[in-house]
Amino acid sequence: MERWNNKVAVVTGASSGIGAACCKTLVTKGMIVVGLARRFELMESELRAKLPLELRDRFYPVKCDVRQEEDIIRSFAWVEQTLGGVDVLVNNAGIARQTQIVAPQNTADLRAVVETNIMGVALCTREAFRSMKNRRVDGHVVVINSLAGHSVVQVPGFSYNIYPPTKHAITAMTEVLRQEFLLHETKIKITSISPGATDTDIYGDKGNIATDIPLLDPDNVADAIAYCIQTPPHVQIHELTIKPVGEKF
Repeated sequence: MERWNNKVAVVTGASSGIGAACCKTLVTKGMIVVGLARRFELMESELRAKLPLELRDRFYPVKCDVRQEEDIIRSFAWVEQTLGGVDVLVNNAGIARQTQIVAPQNTADLRAVVETNIMGVALCTREAFRSMKNRRVDGHVVVINSLAGHSVVQVPGFSYNIYPPTKHAITAMTEVLRQEFLLHETKIKITSISPGATDTDIYGDKGNIATDIPLLDPDNVADAIAYCIQTPPHVQIHELTIKPVGEKF
């Protein structure tokens, strides 16, 4: 991680789960971290306030809804003006909803998942890439994908609805972005990380989702992010899959 010492990382969905764990890990490893999330107060009270005193000034919470393009543009402009620009982007923000694609009157739920999981990643990456390219920085973009981005598991009595299609789109987007980064003659890296079942609040109270299955801890995924971005300049981990021992799918 020495090459990223005092460099700037932007982490979306930073108020809880994998995003919060990633912020703590990267700050601890010497980076300056900007957390983007809708729940600004949670980033202040549950994340920044619980960091060691000497590290708190290295974490900057910024209120941002990645479903809103103006929020994204404003947030990355703030990073540019305040900290000089972004060196590492972790596209972590992602949501799921308990519904079915064919359920009535669920347009708002379906749209929220698509706008967060696909458009949020595309627009944040666009702004980060502009910052990296303009400053001639060989940065790194990380996308938190999912096993659902590679296969669709059938769970009796439950539908993952629009969530797997959005994550399949992320799998394709990762490769398209890799090609575009090359097209622009940059050495910016991109990595898709696909965790299995992880102990986060993505489904809220988890409803009728099985709770007796093996789970990853968010810190496990944060450690994987740190591993992927510290590879030598000529090494790019394009796709990393992480499963808890005993996972059956």
